[in-house]
Amino acid sequence: MRPVEKWFKAKGWKPQDFQVDCWEHYAKGENIMLHAPTGTGKTYAVWGGILNESFELKKIEEGINVIWITPLRALAVEIQKSTQQLCTDLKTDINVDLRTGDTPQSRKTKQNKNFPFGLITTPETLHILLSSKKHKDIFKNLRAIVVDEWHELLGTKRGVQVELAISYLKFLIPKIKIIGISATLGNKKLAGEILMGIENSFTTITSKINKKINVKSIIPKSMERFPWRGHLGTHLIGEVIKIIRKGKITLIFTNTRSQCEIWYHTIIHSYPELAGEIAMHHGSIDKKIRLWVENSLRENKLKVVVCTSSLDLGVDFSPVEVCIQVGSPKGVGRFIQRAGRSGHQPNNPSKIYFLPTHAIELIESVALQEGIKKQMIEDRLPHINSYDVLIQFLTTLAIGEGFFPDEIFSLIKKTFSFQTINSSKWKWILNFLTKGSQSLEYYDEFKKVQILEDGLMVVLDKGIALRHRLSMGTIVSDSVLKVKYQTGKQLGTIEEWFVSKLSKGEVFTFAGKNLELLNLKGMEVIVRKSKLNKAKIPAWIGGRFSFSSNLSDLLKNTFHNKKNYSTKEFKALDSMFNQQNRESKIPKSDELLIERFKTKEGFHTLFYLFEGYAVNEAVSSLLAYRISLLYPITFTISVNDYGFELLSDQEFDRDIFIENNLLTKDYLLDDLSKSVNISEMSRRKFREIAVISGLVFQGYPTKPVKTKQLQSGSQLFYDVFKEYEPDNLLYQQAINETFDHGIESSRIQRTFEKIEKLKMVWKDCKYPTPFSFPLITDRIRSKMSSESVEDRIRKMYLQLEKSVK
Repeated sequence: MRPVEKWFKAKGWKPQDFQVDCWEHYAKGENIMLHAPTGTGKTYAVWGGILNESFELKKIEEGINVIWITPLRALAVEIQKSTQQLCTDLKTDINVDLRTGDTPQSRKTKQNKNFPFGLITTPETLHILLSSKKHKDIFKNLRAIVVDEWHELLGTKRGVQVELAISYLKFLIPKIKIIGISATLGNKKLAGEILMGIENSFTTITSKINKKINVKSIIPKSMERFPWRGHLGTHLIGEVIKIIRKGKITLIFTNTRSQCEIWYHTIIHSYPELAGEIAMHHGSIDKKIRLWVENSLRENKLKVVVCTSSLDLGVDFSPVEVCIQVGSPKGVGRFIQRAGRSGHQPNNPSKIYFLPTHAIELIESVALQEGIKKQMIEDRLPHINSYDVLIQFLTTLAIGEGFFPDEIFSLIKKTFSFQTINSSKWKWILNFLTKGSQSLEYYDEFKKVQILEDGLMVVLDKGIALRHRLSMGTIVSDSVLKVKYQTGKQLGTIEEWFVSKLSKGEVFTFAGKNLELLNLKGMEVIVRKSKLNKAKIPAWIGGRFSFSSNLSDLLKNTFHNKKNYSTKEFKALDSMFNQQNRESKIPKSDELLIERFKTKEGFHTLFYLFEGYAVNEAVSSLLAYRISLLYPITFTISVNDYGFELLSDQEFDRDIFIENNLLTKDYLLDDLSKSVNISEMSRRKFREIAVISGLVFQGYPTKPVKTKQLQSGSQLFYDVFKEYEPDNLLYQQAINETFDHGIESSRIQRTFEKIEKLKMVWKDCKYPTPFSFPLITDRIRSKMSSESVEDRIRKMYLQLEKSVK
């Protein structure tokens, strides 16, 4: 019996089949891609195999034997504790340590003298180690690379960083084994191929544990015929409090940091007795506060935590009994991931409540439950040919021991992301490193890499090396300011653009507190607590979640499947469905519903695609553009996950719409480019590429560059490349990423192919319909203050109810 199996037996546990499979395949020297649900023992499956092998070795070599890559620093702490505990229990002197951006310099200095057997780190910190001139010595005894939560890294540029690091380390030490760990992923085989590279074989191990997830919908006691409530769901706070009081610990998941702040503030204001038992957790709150919240969860000191995706990943909070998802999670995989924060043990079911922010979202709850049953988990698609990440990686090697181009070209072509790179593009990249590309070759500041007589490419300038180390990574955000009390205590960070709209003395909510702005001091926002209840809610610029393609299909199937009409969710929506059928109709699976009606605002035309926000937004812009080519007309556009509204002061002719086939897929990309302003979107995308590739510098820690300066700098490069060097790979990358990851052009193409097979059903309505109401209210909310908007919407709602009666 292996040492780890004996440990399991002593604990009274029986290893899961997938854990035993991992131990056996690792012992055979195989690369492994492990897929298992959250909270089923993935860490022991992998670390157990590593320890079993270590016991069989005559001698364990000094230094790093195992690198364990994780996307989250908080997760790194958790893994270090559990792996070190297993080592201690087995009475080995094997040491596991952390090295992330949070690790104190004194601890790093100690590690540099004697690196641990196992190093838990992040993609960024691993690349910083590769920039060391001693990195070959540091990694000479490496036996395994473990990539945890691969599903979270895959599909991001951090995933590309991992691919490049693995390929390079495999080049240095060909014998090393690669182990990927993933949960909630659709394209399992592809996920393994991306991680391993195109020449490394691997074994896929999938847990047979079907972790039970109990989903319950929070259904209001009385349902309106017109779903007029906002996107916050706080009108259901009474139901939420009942759930909190029943359980030990509850996590309330919101989709945005603003929503998180609002929910926390609403709970603490309405139920002050929860003070001391409630906390908030999101990415902009200070690290010390976040760590306190995480430790308090583990130690059972809190009753409820309102959070965002910052608590999505596999940190073990065993005391958590139940989760609440506020509004649409936008994907089946994300919903499963969040549900998995509760019942975080192999045999415990997960329990999650779905809280609809307006009535139509109740249908989504039924769709999600069906998606969980059928395991319709979304695929994660990789970034291909991210030249900005490659340029950063090559500069990293150049400030370390340097590199020979032919050797590195060979290993780069072995990665999934760069398998198609050719010699001409490679030559362009080398030229960019040494001269700064064709249009920049007369400027010395872009000549970062030198070529020595033997062909070795190195960075000799210490200033360039320092600036590069400070800029390493692929996460680019707007400039943030530190929020501090007068005493110096830091609360977290807030984006520069939001603070620029505040005046001294104004009150805003942050980290669950109402704060008065006293002063702006450099990159610091000096505040004090305020007793005023009215406060502005910060907003953070970030990607708006959109429906996944899977959830979109599920939602449409849920609408059309008659058996769902017997569920409690659909029964609760009876009055709404009846009104929708009276005034318009509920579309069949082969129909596209288009509604038209007139109000005091003008002529409304609404299309119900059920394709998610991003696709609906692109289709609405394209359609408005095509109509405007036929005759002069101006539209106000409103979009949500279910459809879009075109509002105009004049009625557009339905016959002209049909005769000109305005929803054809012909000339799609060309029309998209003109309608959604691809140029402006690619400019914003280029800013990120410019930072990652090192074209623009974000500044020193004590003196960061302001967002406006960063934006203007990157736009200057964009304009120069567009005008004088249109074949520039970074410029081309910005355009490609805008199409592939910005507007999801391939998904829009599929949407138009679906539309062409649908029968268009036009309904001329007397009044706004239940389906149209969320679109109308969202548009009004975006233009008016929160108080006046709710008054106006409530008035509209009452007028509609009166007219119906």
